[in-house]
Amino acid sequence: MKISIVIPIFNEAENIAELLSRLALSLGSLSDYEILLVDDGSTDHSGPLIVRYCEQDNRIKLISFSRNFGHQIAISAGMKHATGDALIVMDGDLQDPPEVLPEFIAKWQEGYEVVYAIRQKRKENIFKRILYRIFYRVLSKLSPFHIPLDSGDFGIVDRKIYSILNAFPERNKFIRGLRAWTGYRQIGIAYERAARLKGTPKFTFRKLVKLAYDGLLSFSDVPLKLASWLGFLFVLVSVVSIMILIVMKLYSDRINLQGWTSTIIVILFIGGLQLLLLGIFGEYISRIFDEVKQRPEFIVSKKVNLE
Repeated sequence: MKISIVIPIFNEAENIAELLSRLALSLGSLSDYEILLVDDGSTDHSGPLIVRYCEQDNRIKLISFSRNFGHQIAISAGMKHATGDALIVMDGDLQDPPEVLPEFIAKWQEGYEVVYAIRQKRKENIFKRILYRIFYRVLSKLSPFHIPLDSGDFGIVDRKIYSILNAFPERNKFIRGLRAWTGYRQIGIAYERAARLKGTPKFTFRKLVKLAYDGLLSFSDVPLKLASWLGFLFVLVSVVSIMILIVMKLYSDRINLQGWTSTIIVILFIGGLQLLLLGIFGEYISRIFDEVKQRPEFIVSKKVNLE
């Protein structure tokens, strides 16, 4: 049995020593494992620091990008280089506690192909907690298949699962959604998400919004259907309103069809709605454009302890 652990790293020099130390303690009972650290274009000394650890232990391996390509792409790169019978994905800021890994492995050994972590508590600001909670519930409602609530990328998958994920050609990846999409036997393990050990969060609000966009647009066509529903609704309202006005004009002398302010408000509302729907169409089209260019997902500038 060999376990691969994939960890995206972006400016985590302050946490690397503690991360590897706690991993070694948590994985001490395993006879064979590899730790794939994917340096996603760090601008601090994360890369050189990882190289030093690689020289001390050949089970620690480095994949270094030429620039920052993003968290999900870094996970994808680690998957493509993994050789284990099962693969664990976790973050490098120690918010995903390494001490939970033996529970994942035990469930995988019971026969579950996917074991994902369920975040029971988050030690983050209330604004971010509320946004996460809303996002997962909206995604679950819009998705045509079950995506577990409050589960991130942290978890373990069997080799057959990450081999399937490696075969996906798409570039705007949402790993936790793709993992759920594969099916097979899946189970969740509850854990308390710790606060960041050191440093500042690398997932800015803009990156979180992009991740949410990728999740919603990759697994649901409801935003596209929304245009048709709203179009039908407005046509229906317009037809009914016209019929009411005609009847009132024919049978009442008190009707006054003047009203510049109300007319402008209606025009502005419908115009804004049209721009919103065009923006939704644009998001889907931009993803099609990104796919058809067929550019590589990432560029590797250095590998250590990897063939």
